Amino acid sequence: MPATLPRLIRLVTLAAALAGVSGAAATTRAEVRIRDPFVLPEPATQTYYIYGTTTAGIFDGGIKRKAVMVFQSKDLEHWSDPVPVWEVPADHWGRETVWAPEVHAYRGKYYLFVTITSKDTLPTPAGRPQNVKRGTEILVADSPLGPFQPLGTGPQTPPDWMALDGSLWVEDGVPYMVFCHEWAQITDGSFDIVQLSDDLALAVGDPKLLFSASEGPWVRCRGDIGELYQGKRYHAYVSDGNWLHRTKDGTLLMLWSSYGPTKYAVGIARSSSGSVFGPWEQLPEPLWSDDGGHPTVFKTFDDRLVMVIHQPNRKVERARFFELEDLGHTLRLKGELGAR
Repeated sequence: MPATLPRLIRLVTLAAALAGVSGAAATTRAEVRIRDPFVLPEPATQTYYIYGTTTAGIFDGGIKRKAVMVFQSKDLEHWSDPVPVWEVPADHWGRETVWAPEVHAYRGKYYLFVTITSKDTLPTPAGRPQNVKRGTEILVADSPLGPFQPLGTGPQTPPDWMALDGSLWVEDGVPYMVFCHEWAQITDGSFDIVQLSDDLALAVGDPKLLFSASEGPWVRCRGDIGELYQGKRYHAYVSDGNWLHRTKDGTLLMLWSSYGPTKYAVGIARSSSGSVFGPWEQLPEPLWSDDGGHPTVFKTFDDRLVMVIHQPNRKVERARFFELEDLGHTLRLKGELGAR
């Protein structure tokens, strides 16, 4: 729900949150509109921090300012009012959209990966929608509640790419960002990886392709199923919402989203080598196919493996939580958590 408190009260609310006061549960998750949900469990306080693309923001003098907000919950069902963890500065490189925030604990600090879009245009391939500067930027804080500070002056994804949904992956002690290269720029959206410096501030070297969206046997061209973009039909394959998960037997899986035969869906890719560098084998059937996606996976405090997605993919998105069964070679949906 939008934050509507005056500025002074808002600052007091944030200060209380920063002091570790979670506040009274304000609502149930069924009442909160959210896309791209991400859950950070914090065992020390038995608190779930829930970030995502939301309609909530900071209102000051009647003006809504873009920000990354966080909800807190003890049970994943009842959520606190949202508080800001990072406000987009007036002079920031990107002030159009703020999408898909993730917060990762890494080497004693918390790192916010967030996709930001600017008004700056990029060269646009023929037959594509106008390309704009879009990328994932990394910020750092001492707490899941922020305040987060940028590690640099721009995104860690390539500045001339339309990139999104960056996520942290550490393999053999080396940090990487896995992210999506937007279909609007390359037609067949892809999943790519770039090494990061140890402090996550810089990209090291050039990105490497992991796989393209059209490699998924279940994936359909968005135009072929009538999925319009800005009122137009495009022949393109969408790559969204990558999430890496290592199973109980060491198998490395990537959950990811695109369009299936009729709706937005979640598929699984499996690394044949056990490394993030693949090669990647696409499982033939989606894990979820009923108009929901952008999966992330976490463990509850009672040790259940859970996938969270947004569903449906338009207008009234809500976070939905599904318990997973780890079969080793893949994952299976067991059922939805809690009442709706």
